Amino acid sequence: MTESPQPLKEDLAIEIEQNVTDSKNHIVDADMPSEPEGNGAKNPNINIDTSVSDHGPNHTTSDGSPPKWGIHEDLKHLQEDDMILAATLVIDAKEGRNFTFKTDPTYVRSYNLYHKFYLRYLLYFMILFNLSLALFERPAKSGWEIPYWASMLLETMCLAFFIYRFLHSAYFSQREVFFRDTKNWLILVVIVLTFIDMICYVIWDNVTHSTRPIRWSRPLRPLFLINFPDGKQIRRAFRNIRRTVPEIMNVLILFLLSVLLFALLALKLFSRRDLVYANGDPYFETYLDSIWDLYVLVTTANSPDVMMPAYDSSNWFALFFIFYIVICWLIFMSIVLAAIYYSYRKNLKNEIKAAVYGKRKKLAQAFDILKVPYGGRQVVKYTVWCELMKRVIPNRSRSHIDLLIRVLDIDGSNMIRKQQFLKLADLLELQLSEVKDRQTFLEQKFPVIYNSFISRIVKLVVRHKAFRYFFDFMIFVNAWFIGFDLDEADWFFLGIFMLEIVLKLYTFGPREFFRVFWNVFDFVVIGAAVIASAIETIEDSTYEEFQLLDYLLVLRVLRLFKIFGSIKRFKVILQTIINIGPSIITYGGVILVFYYIFAIIGMEIFQNLIHYYDYYKEDSPPFCGNSALNGTQFYKFHYCNNNFNDLLRSLVVLVELTVVNQWHVLASGFVAVTSKVARLYFFCFHMCCVIIVLNIFIAFILEAFILEYTIQKVGKLESYVEQKIRDLGLGIGQTGPRQRQLSAANDNSELVPNEELNIVEQPDSDSDTESIPDLSVEKGLRFHLKKKSRKKVEVLLQQMFEGEIDPEDEGPENETEIYVDKGPRRLTLDTVA
Repeated sequence: MTESPQPLKEDLAIEIEQNVTDSKNHIVDADMPSEPEGNGAKNPNINIDTSVSDHGPNHTTSDGSPPKWGIHEDLKHLQEDDMILAATLVIDAKEGRNFTFKTDPTYVRSYNLYHKFYLRYLLYFMILFNLSLALFERPAKSGWEIPYWASMLLETMCLAFFIYRFLHSAYFSQREVFFRDTKNWLILVVIVLTFIDMICYVIWDNVTHSTRPIRWSRPLRPLFLINFPDGKQIRRAFRNIRRTVPEIMNVLILFLLSVLLFALLALKLFSRRDLVYANGDPYFETYLDSIWDLYVLVTTANSPDVMMPAYDSSNWFALFFIFYIVICWLIFMSIVLAAIYYSYRKNLKNEIKAAVYGKRKKLAQAFDILKVPYGGRQVVKYTVWCELMKRVIPNRSRSHIDLLIRVLDIDGSNMIRKQQFLKLADLLELQLSEVKDRQTFLEQKFPVIYNSFISRIVKLVVRHKAFRYFFDFMIFVNAWFIGFDLDEADWFFLGIFMLEIVLKLYTFGPREFFRVFWNVFDFVVIGAAVIASAIETIEDSTYEEFQLLDYLLVLRVLRLFKIFGSIKRFKVILQTIINIGPSIITYGGVILVFYYIFAIIGMEIFQNLIHYYDYYKEDSPPFCGNSALNGTQFYKFHYCNNNFNDLLRSLVVLVELTVVNQWHVLASGFVAVTSKVARLYFFCFHMCCVIIVLNIFIAFILEAFILEYTIQKVGKLESYVEQKIRDLGLGIGQTGPRQRQLSAANDNSELVPNEELNIVEQPDSDSDTESIPDLSVEKGLRFHLKKKSRKKVEVLLQQMFEGEIDPEDEGPENETEIYVDKGPRRLTLDTVA
């Protein structure tokens, strides 16, 4: 039964009453201009009506006491459950969630519990723990294997938590939507299959001892990582792969048909000429061998070895291989990459559309709950706004909340229209700090010393360009000394760089210092080098006993990249690498999923067939412990350590296969100890991980680089919210508001009258000093606006797409219509990106 709605807190009106007189002080603290008192002048930031107000703050009852919440005129249409639902929808929009849940109060509370951080991180732990069980299951590294019943018990614990998350999600979700989602069915099917596999394994192991039992459900474990909604980024990447593969299938089919055709021609040309490879293997003896050899040639791994017997027979046969390489490698592989890139861009655009429309729909639902009619339009009033923000951003001051409404309020009425309310998620994503948040630890504890004359001189020197140029030069000199192995100056350079770190920590504070990647790199490398040097000096270690310092000295040379980052022509490349960092982690997770699946399958097929023994010990078993490898290139090249005897070794083999150099030799070893059918395993891995997944990753790199290069040429690329913050002069580095006409607001009045434009534009530099703004001079509440080069690729694309559509466009009713190709529009994301 649905719980009856509870009235909202009765003390809110009292709190609003108490904060009315403080609102001006909040604005002054936020460094906002105000008109002089007198003649009825009002604070331009929060217009407070002290009579019977529709704007909120100063209502009183007939006896002069503050009204109770249930009596408050602005809140009489709302209950506490309504406010909880609205706050939940706003948080969903901010976090990018796309759940369709029941809106009854009980289900909303259950939905909020589902998204508690501790449950989410516990799910991550359980998924990783479930995947890591393969390290201790048969086959495992020597000394790591545990009994099968122990691993099953641990896996059952993980499955129990997965079942809880599944049922929890089913409880608050709309039933028709939940069971229409394929991901939920996959989770359920994998759980059921895993329990069936456990039962079959126990029976097999205890009844039949002549054969080795197989845990056939283990390759399904990564599906939990993909299909649970908490793995949003990895799910999106796999969704992109799933939509890309059908669109490039025609190219792949033509490519494979071409390989089959050339293999048939090669069989007819070479099979009857009694040719052999250099190691004595028959040359294009069967049709399947011809297909395999020519497919490997597409990867260039066996070139020119595969051509040489025919070329030695007749130089004219080189034309066959040249023609094949041009058609299947140069043309088809390029077309595959082009098709994947085109499909990726289209799917990326659709993902951006879905994200933007999903965010707007959530905010529109929240607006519909909170809105009231006023002056012929629907608005959210100040009192309602304050109560909403107390739930969305708890533990924030009233001045913080007042400043947020000031950004969205276009006419100073303390009310928010729908068009501006749809920008709320963008506003909440911006960092807003107060004076105390921007003070360093030393400034808070020792303000007199930190703000003294000598301290200000030191901070001024550290922030100057000459400071960076000097240490960039010292990095270059240090690299020169390391290159010529001049160890006598090590302590001098370590002292110089330690001084640099200490001065930066003093000036910027630990919080801002460690936000810059190169500062973290310097701190770790130089700090470790100092410790290692001290230990080496104290213990008088020899070169053989202590080599850590040499490795750290080599890492110090990487600091030269800091110099490259300050050169304009290198900035786009380095900034692209920095911006794609989070996505590299995502695609790394995607590749890890494929690696895990193929590693488990490989262990089940090839375990304990190849072993590593010291090649030079007389008593070591020859041929990797398997006589079938006698005379093979696999044994000749000492590849015995490349085996599938445990998970870690299996992953190493798959990495080597991904690089493709000598991958056919690796495959030949496992073919020799099994049969030629094993080639199918290596073919599937190469097709999935190298041709499809890696090309999709390359497509992402291309798009990220093109976008980064584009925005470097664009003068302005900012959202409506960022534009409004700059207009009001509320960003870090701005000393006052700027007057600007907002065409979207359709308002000809000046936002802040009688103020002149005075903005300090900070350089878009990648320097570890210039990229940290001087927060010590900022007063009051300030927004931290990210530079365009610091924004994630997805954020930039969302801003581009939002510029193409109507401000109140919430997208189609059915989300699947977003992915339907309706042909190009006059202005699309493709024309911008």
